[in-house]
Amino acid sequence: MKEQTSEAPRKGGKKAGSKGVKKARAARVESGAAEVGPQPKPSSQAQPVFESAAFNPEQRAQIEALSMNLARAALTAQGAIAAMALRQAERPAALSPDPFHVGPALTQVMGRLAAQPDRMMRAQADLFSKYLDLWQTTARRAAGDAADPVVAPAKGDKRFLDPDWSDNPVFDAIKQSYLLTANFLNDMVSDVEGVDPLEKRRVEFFMRMLTDAFAPSNFLASNPTALREVMATGGQSLLKGMENFQADLNRGGGALSIAQTDYEMFKIGENVATAPGKVVFRNEIIELLQFSPSTEQVYEIPLLIFPPWINKFYIMDLRPENSLIRWLASQGITVFVASWVNPDASLATKTFEDYMHQGIYEGVGAVLKQAGVSQVNTVGYCIGGTLLSATLAHMAVKGDTSIGSATFFAAQQDFSEAGDLLLFTNEDWLKDLEAKMDEGGGVLSGATMADTFNALRGNDLIWSFFVNNYLLGKEPKPFDLLFWNSDQTRMPKTLHTFYLRKFYGENAMAKGELMLDNVRIDLSQVKTPIYVQSSKEDHIAPARSVFKGARLFGGPTTFTMAGSGHIAGVINAPVARKYQHWINPALPDSLEEWQAGAEEHPGSWWPHWAAWLGERSGGMVPARDPAQGPFKPLGDAPGEYVKVKS
Repeated sequence: MKEQTSEAPRKGGKKAGSKGVKKARAARVESGAAEVGPQPKPSSQAQPVFESAAFNPEQRAQIEALSMNLARAALTAQGAIAAMALRQAERPAALSPDPFHVGPALTQVMGRLAAQPDRMMRAQADLFSKYLDLWQTTARRAAGDAADPVVAPAKGDKRFLDPDWSDNPVFDAIKQSYLLTANFLNDMVSDVEGVDPLEKRRVEFFMRMLTDAFAPSNFLASNPTALREVMATGGQSLLKGMENFQADLNRGGGALSIAQTDYEMFKIGENVATAPGKVVFRNEIIELLQFSPSTEQVYEIPLLIFPPWINKFYIMDLRPENSLIRWLASQGITVFVASWVNPDASLATKTFEDYMHQGIYEGVGAVLKQAGVSQVNTVGYCIGGTLLSATLAHMAVKGDTSIGSATFFAAQQDFSEAGDLLLFTNEDWLKDLEAKMDEGGGVLSGATMADTFNALRGNDLIWSFFVNNYLLGKEPKPFDLLFWNSDQTRMPKTLHTFYLRKFYGENAMAKGELMLDNVRIDLSQVKTPIYVQSSKEDHIAPARSVFKGARLFGGPTTFTMAGSGHIAGVINAPVARKYQHWINPALPDSLEEWQAGAEEHPGSWWPHWAAWLGERSGGMVPARDPAQGPFKPLGDAPGEYVKVKS
C-alpha cells in the first residue's frame, strides 16, 4: 500500500505534482532553507559552489587576494620568527626564563596569599559575582535591551577607544571580561599583606606588564579595528604589518625593536636641535655649547644646563616653538649646555667622579672664562641633577662658590621613594646588567636603556605601536619627542653600576654616606639658593621623591610642582597654554602639607622660574656673541657628540 500511495501522484497528477514540487522548492530557496533530496554527482568540470553562485567575479577576486595576502603574511612572520630564534640561540642569556628576576618576589607574594585563604575566597567570590553580572548584562544587550557596563576602562586608557568595544555586544563582553580579570589579578597582589614592600612592588609591576600584554586589543582576532582593516584592505594591512615586524627584528639585530616614529624624517641640526650657537669647549666627557643671544642685552650671570647623560640634550630644543633654550635666550639669559659624550668601550672605566670633574667642574670653569664672570647659575635635569647635587656638596667641602644658584628639573637626591626604575636595581638584575655590559665592551647599549624606559609605560610605548605597526599595518607617525626618546646613549659600566648601587640601591647621598674623592657628601652643607621643579604625574622621578630631596639642602629652597609627567611637565612652553603648576613658598615636612598650602596657576611654570632666576642673575650687559669669547669656536651647535648614534 505504501508503494502504491507513493506512486499515486506520478500516475494521476504528474503535472500538478511537478508544479507543487517546484513551488515548495522555490519557497525553501526563498526562505533560505537547504535543499533536501538527491543531489547531482559532482562533475570534474564543475566549478565550486561559491564561485558559481554565492559570489560574483569581483567578490571572488577579493577572496583570492585576501587568502593570498594572509598566506604571505603568515610566511613573512614565520621567516622572521625563525631568524629571530636562530639569533637568540646564539645568545643563551637572552633566553633567561626570568629576565625580570621576579621569581623570588612572586614566590613570596603567592606564599602570603596561600596563607590567607579567606582573602582569596572573598576575592574569587567577588570576581564570580561580577562575571554573573556581566553574563546577565550581555544577555540583556543581545536581546536588545540597554544595560550599564559592569566595569569600564580607567580614565586615559586608549586601548578601547574604537566604538565597537562598546557598541558591539561581543567585543564589549570581551573587553569587560578582560578588565574584570586584570583588575582581579592586580588588586589581589596590591592587597596582599606581610610582604617586603619592594618585593611586593616588583610583583605589582610584573603583574601590570602581564595583564597589559594579554589585553584583547593586542590580538588580531579580538581587535575590531584590526579586523575591519584586514577586510577593508583584503589582508594587505596584515601583510604590511608582518613586513614591519620583520623590519623591526632586523633593525634590532634579532631582538624586536618596535619603531615608534619615522626615524628618517628627523635630522639633528636640521629639524631638531636647531638653536644657533657654537661649541666653545670640548673634553672627552662633554662638549660645551654656547647659544646665540636673541636680545641686545643679557643678564650678567649666565646659565649652564646639565642634562641627563642617559639622554641627549635636544629634548630642550626639539622645535623652535617649544625650545627651552630659545625661550631662555629670549628672556635675556646667556645659555650654555653640556652635551655629554655618547661613550664607547674606550670610556668604559669612567667613574662618577670623572663625570663630576670633567663634566661639572670643567664645564663651570669654561663658562666662567668664556663669559668673564666669577659665578654661574646652573640647571641639573634628571640624573644630571643628581650629579649636580653631589658636586654642590663636594664644592661646599672645598669652599668653592663658583655656582651661584642651582635649579633641578625632575631630579632626585633621596631615592627612598624613587620611581619604578628602582625595581631594576636589585643585585640579580645588576649582575645580568654587568654581564651585558661586558659583552658590549664595557658599555651598556642605548637600546637596553630605551627598552627599560619603554617598559615603564608599556601601553603607551610598546603595545600601542605593536597594534599600529603590526595588526593595522601602519607606519608610526613622525613625532620628534619619540625620535629623541629612541636616541638613547650608551652607559660606561663603572659609572652606571656605581650610580645604580649607590643611589638607587643604598640611597647613600640622602643618608650622608656617599664618598666622592674620599670626601663625605652632606647636602645640608649646601647653602646655595635652590629651585626644585617636580611633575605631578612623573613616574621616573615621582613628586614625593623629589620633595624629599628638596628638604635635604641647607640653603633657601623653592619647590614647584608642574602638571603632567617627566617630559611634558618640564618641557612646557608658555605659548602652548597647557597644563598648570602649583606654587608654595613654604617647605613643610611632607608633600601633602605643601600641596594643601599651594596655589594653582594655569599654564607653564617657566615664567615663575625665570623671575626667580632673574633675581640671581645680576645686572644687564651687552649680549655675548659665542664666536667672540676667549675660546675659539670648535664648530656650530649642536656639536658632534650629540650626533653619535648608539
